[in-house]
Amino acid sequence: MDDKIGNPSTYGLEHHGLTGLNREYWNLGESALVEQIIRRDEGMLGNLGAVIVNTLPYTGRSPNDKFIVQDPAVKDDGIDWGAVNHPLSPEKFDRLYWKVAAYLQSRDVFIHDLMVGAHPVYQMPIRIITDLAWQSLFARNLFLRLPQEKFDEAVPEFTLISVPGLHADPETDGTRTGVFVTIHFGRRLALIGGTRYAGEIKKSIFSVLNYLLPQRGILPMHCSANVGGAGDVALFFGLSGTGKTTLSSDPGRPLIGDDEHGWGDDGVFNFEGGCYAKTIRLRKELEPLIYDSTRRFGVVLENVYVDPVTRKVDFTNASATENTRAAYPIDYVPNSILTGRAGHPANIFLLTADAFGVMPPLARLTRNQALYYFLSGYTSKLSGTEKDLSQEPQATFSTCFGAPFLPRHPSVYANLLGEKIDAYHVQVWLINTGWTGGPYGVGKRINLPDTRAMVRAALSGQLADMPMRLDPYFGLRVPVHCPEVEDRVLDPRQTWAEPARYDEQAKKLARAFQTNFTQYRHFVPMEVAGAGPGE
Repeated sequence: MDDKIGNPSTYGLEHHGLTGLNREYWNLGESALVEQIIRRDEGMLGNLGAVIVNTLPYTGRSPNDKFIVQDPAVKDDGIDWGAVNHPLSPEKFDRLYWKVAAYLQSRDVFIHDLMVGAHPVYQMPIRIITDLAWQSLFARNLFLRLPQEKFDEAVPEFTLISVPGLHADPETDGTRTGVFVTIHFGRRLALIGGTRYAGEIKKSIFSVLNYLLPQRGILPMHCSANVGGAGDVALFFGLSGTGKTTLSSDPGRPLIGDDEHGWGDDGVFNFEGGCYAKTIRLRKELEPLIYDSTRRFGVVLENVYVDPVTRKVDFTNASATENTRAAYPIDYVPNSILTGRAGHPANIFLLTADAFGVMPPLARLTRNQALYYFLSGYTSKLSGTEKDLSQEPQATFSTCFGAPFLPRHPSVYANLLGEKIDAYHVQVWLINTGWTGGPYGVGKRINLPDTRAMVRAALSGQLADMPMRLDPYFGLRVPVHCPEVEDRVLDPRQTWAEPARYDEQAKKLARAFQTNFTQYRHFVPMEVAGAGPGE
């Protein structure tokens, strides 16, 4: 029996040092992958054709188990070593690599040759190798696909091998736990083990782009993007759960992409070919594009609850995690831009989910405030998005709204953003999608229809001449009125039963901003350092 099934590349696995394998499944289509998933009992088929899998015990990323190899290619080339980018010696990486190669011997493997970067100049061929058919389907859904006639000549510039069943030995492998997410830029190779959570695959490739593209003048961005009828592009920066996918999925504005983009001299471009949407409490009436996209054949649904008899999915059930996910190709979104490219942004929205309940739901930022709040990256990590998070949201500062994925110093990305804001005269807004009327546990999440109305008003220019009040704690200019939104909603202090408690919490958060920003003061101009709360 042929040991290579599907559409193999002439650049075989022996080039990756992988030998003694069983069957190699190359570049299978979605139907063939779904067949393999069911045959191997890796997941179940939902009543509408989605593949339902669980990634327990890990239902989120493991940022403390991420390592970058400290080899000569990057040792002195801009890696920001520290709490985010943990170093691993080349010798320890080699040990892990040979463990991976030995683990895969006599096993079936699934190989997908794909691309990242919709811009032809900056596009990079990648190869995803895994022993799980569903992770191969995940990669096929999330990244850019090659035409079938290109498979035989595919040669990757970066390769990622995912072996969830293999665990590291911290004592001998130099890891923190049995989980390892390692990137070797010199060898153009990433290894993932000990976790089934497929988001590690997606974000490892994003981390690679965050290292490579700034050298070419491209700003990599953890943001979604859409475009209006007049060609006006909007970007939505934010951590998981703050609303990137939700707010960019607008029936009236075609979707460029939902999570990762680059910004160059001729506009923005999507890194990916799919969407990775949170689905907990997903409702058709509030998020119709995402809801409809999950009801298609070949979608990968992670950790959702499914009735074992009817195979119907219950998105309200969070028994496994709050971080339930759907991975689907972007062409499942009916108004998506399949080229993945558009012009320069006219508006940027920085999304924060404020668990203190004190930040205004909408504010217009100056250029210096934009860089301050971009570097601060304030939000709340939501349950399940990372390993070991509690059920309650945790206030955090994740620089550039994507600290876990930034190999270089944050100032590199902030400087690029400032240059592009100046060059293309972009208006930047701060949107709070978090709590109002009190902190988490007392107040409630800001209504999605209100947030959508604020975004529409900003995009349409209705707020251009609107009177603004100056927030006394954060120094932000907040519209006094916004069409379709009650005035009191725009002033969070008015939504609290005890305004004095609001003042106390606002002062506390303002001090947290000031303390956090001390780490960046020596890397930014004084006018940026002075653009924050209480300055």
